[in-house]
Amino acid sequence: MSLALALGGASVVIDAPPAHADQVRDLEYWLNDYGFTQAWATTRGAGVKVAVIDTGVAPNITELAGAVVGGTDVSGLGSPNGQTPVGDRSEHGTLVSSLMAGRGTGEGTGIIGVAPAASILAVSVAFGTNGATLSNDEQIAAGIRWAVDNGADVINMSLTRNTLDWPTSWDDAFLYAFEHDVVVVAAAGNRGSGTTEVGAPATIPGVLTVGGVDRNKAASFDASSQGITISVAAPSEQLVGVVPGGGYVQWDGTSAAAPIVSGLVALVRSAYPKLDAAEVMNRVIATANPNGHEVPSPIYGNGLIDAAAAVTASVPASTAPTPTQLLEEWIRVHRRADTAPTPEPETTAVAPVPPKKDPALPAHNLAAAWLPGPLSLTYVTVPLMVLVGFGILVTLFGVGATRHFKRLRSKR
Repeated sequence: MSLALALGGASVVIDAPPAHADQVRDLEYWLNDYGFTQAWATTRGAGVKVAVIDTGVAPNITELAGAVVGGTDVSGLGSPNGQTPVGDRSEHGTLVSSLMAGRGTGEGTGIIGVAPAASILAVSVAFGTNGATLSNDEQIAAGIRWAVDNGADVINMSLTRNTLDWPTSWDDAFLYAFEHDVVVVAAAGNRGSGTTEVGAPATIPGVLTVGGVDRNKAASFDASSQGITISVAAPSEQLVGVVPGGGYVQWDGTSAAAPIVSGLVALVRSAYPKLDAAEVMNRVIATANPNGHEVPSPIYGNGLIDAAAAVTASVPASTAPTPTQLLEEWIRVHRRADTAPTPEPETTAVAPVPPKKDPALPAHNLAAAWLPGPLSLTYVTVPLMVLVGFGILVTLFGVGATRHFKRLRSKR
């Protein structure tokens, strides 16, 4: 099964820097509309590492200078530091990273991410390209383990497997992340790209799944799939990012919504460093804005993210199961048939039963051959007796009648 990047419609080139770098900042409507500029008064995400498992992050991007603090390549096609774009849509990882943790190009210019002080771990994977040393599924599992081992607090996955299920290797990899207190954020996928319902990793229990809305905060029916695993919704249309080489493009898709939520998670982890992953996710979900919709829903999840509330509001402690507990229970129930040993059939010793002898023949009786049986009585003897009796009566009647006529003649 191949994986696909959750990028929506075709990107639209805006302008190249530096001539109109200030124009780009004006296009970042989500910073005000979703409370990020207010949240920055509390935190900008410092001290938090976000692993971007994607196509790699291009080097020499002004907005990402100093943001990438480590990386790796699990495809065998990129560079050891994860900063060589690889695979299909190789610009994807750079777009995602700039939207999440861009530093801008100056005061009020260039792309600034939602968590502009967070750090990036670039994990490059290659989809749709021949020559990779690992399969797509194996690249993801290896990338997750590397990210955890190298200090990731958050993992962003703007990709989809386009199936509800996932390989068993992901069971172990995601459990490894959850057991090490890492929040995993995944894109729901896009209808416009043929993903009508969310696919793994967005279906994995314990993952923070992101759906998308348009600029008017209504469901994005082209740039977002739907499903019961969606946790929250974020903007997924008319978003701006940086591509390798430094150009700016406007793009759609939950690929962009996911890093906005990953950046929000980074803000919460920075503001509340003592909270574990489950409590961080609870804070993001509990402060989501229903915006007039009945939630939870398969379109909006628990509502639209609210960055300002997520880092300042008073939120009761969660009593829900942890991501580890959720995934472990799923594995126990759904992998049971795959992992349980086949029981040996039970054998019970049974005493052999001696064969029965044929019943003895009845004693030969010469008289019995002449005696009537039930069938001969019914079909031969009784009818014969009736016939004989009837003949006797007819004979007697005839004799009587003959005598009677003789007497009458004699009297004459």
